[in-house]
Amino acid sequence: MFSVFQKYLLDKIQLSSQELEQIEAVIKVKKLRKKQFLVQEGDVWRYNAFVSRGFLKTFSIDSNGKEYIMNFSPENYWTGDRESLASGSPSRFNIDAIEDSEVLLIEKENFEMVCNTIPQFNNLVNSILQKSFVVSQNRIHANISLSAEDRYQDFLDRYSAIANRIPQHMIASYIGITPETITRIRRNAVKK
Repeated sequence: MFSVFQKYLLDKIQLSSQELEQIEAVIKVKKLRKKQFLVQEGDVWRYNAFVSRGFLKTFSIDSNGKEYIMNFSPENYWTGDRESLASGSPSRFNIDAIEDSEVLLIEKENFEMVCNTIPQFNNLVNSILQKSFVVSQNRIHANISLSAEDRYQDFLDRYSAIANRIPQHMIASYIGITPETITRIRRNAVKK
């Protein structure tokens, strides 16, 4: 669904119709059913991916089968494994759909070509990468300095638009606490 991506781009940068056509020409559409993988651990990731519809999560699973969620990607977010994309090494992560989803894929070489030929697109990509780095810094800081209650509240404050779309056990995994702790936090909040 290029129209969603086009709106996203035009809300952020100015592009000519020729530049939009150039971008559209290199896009592949991937539809995912709920719980279907976009990438699995061990695969080499070769795309930049934009979520045009739905909701995805990036996660790893330890040797005991416990899931650790690294990222959520709702509509109008980018997703993928940056390390695997940059290095060509097998991914350490899985990405699957929390809801039926549609993702626009741009192969690495085509993405680099678009960045090289459309400067404002390249500037947008750099801005997104900077914001992503800040989000990661904030998350690390929260995980090492905030209590479980404060991490949960911080998540609800920062991501209020998506919090109701995510099961509580996934929020718990993302913020590094148990689902039982979220239940206790919510129960205590009701008592206050």
